[in-house]
Amino acid sequence: MFTGPIRRAAAAICLALALTAPAASQERPNILLIILDDIGFTDLGAYGSEIATPNMDALAGRGAQFTNFHVAPTCAPTRAMLMTGADSHSTGVPTLEHLVIPEYEGQFGHEGELNTAVATLAEHLAVSGYQSFITGKWHLGRSDTALPAARGFDRSFILDSSGADNWEHRPYLPHYDRAEWWEDDQPAHELPDEFYSSQFLTDRLISYIDEADASRPYFAVLSLQANHIPLQAPREFVERYEGVYDAGWDALREERRQTAMELGLVSPDTELAELPAGLRSWEGLSDREREFAIASREVAAGMLEAADHHIGRLLDRLEADGTLDNTLVVVLSDNGPEYNHPTDNSSFGVWLAMQGYSLDPEGLGEEGSYAFMGPEWASASASPFSLFKFHAGEGGLRVPLIMAGPGVETRGLESGFSFVTDIAPTLLDIAGAEPLADREPLTGRSLVPVLSGETQAVYGPDDAIGLEMSGMSALWRGDWKLTRSMAPFGDGRWRLFNLARDAGEANDLSEAEPEVFASMMEAYLAYEARAGVIPVPADFNGEERIAALGWDAFLRRNGALLTGLGLLLVVMLAGGTILIVRRQR
Repeated sequence: MFTGPIRRAAAAICLALALTAPAASQERPNILLIILDDIGFTDLGAYGSEIATPNMDALAGRGAQFTNFHVAPTCAPTRAMLMTGADSHSTGVPTLEHLVIPEYEGQFGHEGELNTAVATLAEHLAVSGYQSFITGKWHLGRSDTALPAARGFDRSFILDSSGADNWEHRPYLPHYDRAEWWEDDQPAHELPDEFYSSQFLTDRLISYIDEADASRPYFAVLSLQANHIPLQAPREFVERYEGVYDAGWDALREERRQTAMELGLVSPDTELAELPAGLRSWEGLSDREREFAIASREVAAGMLEAADHHIGRLLDRLEADGTLDNTLVVVLSDNGPEYNHPTDNSSFGVWLAMQGYSLDPEGLGEEGSYAFMGPEWASASASPFSLFKFHAGEGGLRVPLIMAGPGVETRGLESGFSFVTDIAPTLLDIAGAEPLADREPLTGRSLVPVLSGETQAVYGPDDAIGLEMSGMSALWRGDWKLTRSMAPFGDGRWRLFNLARDAGEANDLSEAEPEVFASMMEAYLAYEARAGVIPVPADFNGEERIAALGWDAFLRRNGALLTGLGLLLVVMLAGGTILIVRRQR
């Protein structure tokens, strides 16, 4: 059915172990942070995928591969916490800009962009002599105080939209007039003629590193669009997956679960939770729907393999100049897999047509096309976990994290709980840098004791770690997780799971363990008060709000055109009616 993921992952890890291990704890290492977009827990080869990601797998083989690492359910809050080490409600970006409730705008922590109360990793590291560069998705604001150029980065070429086309300079949602690309502190109105996002962003970061002061260490961020919608990839990568997904999403979800258990990523008796109501049946698809679904999944695989290819080019470049051994490399995803099925909204289909995007399965992924997976394939990418991006199930929050290089022993699998706010203190610790004292304190914990083998986890059984984003909420404490997911695929109910026994969140224990449930609720409410969470209304539906904002933006830009077309249609219909009446006479 699917190609042998275990054999592929094992071969990559064996190859990595055969390489010479880098010297530990060299002074002032370079730091390379690679951020993937919307990658599910089992999407990388080292995590059991059928997708070829040999370069990232090799990093996992010579470093630490985390199996219990968590982020926010969407990109912007994750990126805010990743860059600052602070809870998202202190950063100004507690949710997507499209989801900020108007009454809350401007309140501390809800500014809608990265505020100046927190410092970025680049700002912290600059005091210790580091130079910093970033290419790719930023999505933390475009004001004079929020762009990377104002937040410690010496060079930057970034996208501040939530996403964009990967082949050309155009938006992917009706919310945007254009794709918000910036070079340093100026809008980038043009992209190269030969543009593909993963290739271009890698090349630009290499150029920044080549131009850097060789006497000083650097912090470099490669923030790729893979695999954000629209899914797009060069044909040579996509065609390698022809026929791989013909059996459908249920088969892939089960195979990913089996592989995750065999690799030791989850317990050997992990169950799959029931899929949310309303998802499509593979057998019930029309031939055309099935053709598009298969083609989209092939494009998703090709897009991730292409990203790995370009990551490999960057690593090869560092190895060629002799700096790879003294470079700490960190790879992670900003949230779980994308579930959106945009054409379920007919007005969005009109916008796609007006933009010239094609949904033809033939040539899907190439320039001018618009591919997406939908919630069914997203469930397979997140397998064996529950739900996906935008939701507080483990499938939306638990993602790959790989670390390799100075300060990291060859650890293999690391199963202790960790959270996105832990990355900043870890990198500062390895760099020997102190956080700025006049900014919001870091709330995460350094993972250096785990990376050095001193301990298996930096959180004890009584430590509570909370998360909230537009009502999507979670609290982890020891083996327990309290969680609530809102619409579109949640019902707003609080549930309790023991993740050590039930990583798939198949068995709600809120009624069977009332004392644990009450204690966890108390701890969560304490987290809300401490973090400054402003609760959303009980009937809040983020998906509907995003769709409404997109429609409003579309009408603002195209209202006159639509009005003119409407009047023309009325005139044509009226003219036709008069003609009919005359003929009847």
